[in-house]
Amino acid sequence: MPLGLNPAEFLHIAGAVSGFSGVALGAFGAHGLQKKLAHLPDAAYRVSNWKTAASYQLVHTLAVLYVSQRLGARPHRSALSGYLFLIGNVLFSGSIYLLSLDTQRKYSRMLGPVTPIGGMCYLAGWVALIWA
Repeated sequence: MPLGLNPAEFLHIAGAVSGFSGVALGAFGAHGLQKKLAHLPDAAYRVSNWKTAASYQLVHTLAVLYVSQRLGARPHRSALSGYLFLIGNVLFSGSIYLLSLDTQRKYSRMLGPVTPIGGMCYLAGWVALIWA
């Protein structure tokens, strides 16, 4: 486990970091992003996507924190769902954040396929939680 932490400690810390960043990114999307993108014809679409990314990140952050608290019974099975939720946050929400900021569309081809992979990680995390 990274940094010598057990899975529960790692997921708790990673969940807290994800929660902090989700709130910060959501606040930026609500207050700063509109100004930054105001010159673009699709600014409203980009801001809407940003809000979607923040919402999914925060929902799955709560799932990670839940998993970190229930690791006693079946630690490996439960931990898997937490890891999948975190990977989903990075790939799904992270790619949407970056796509929203990619005003020149330089990275759209590269990042576009990453989003559904992150979504699949979210779904796999929920299946793993059922299995746990």
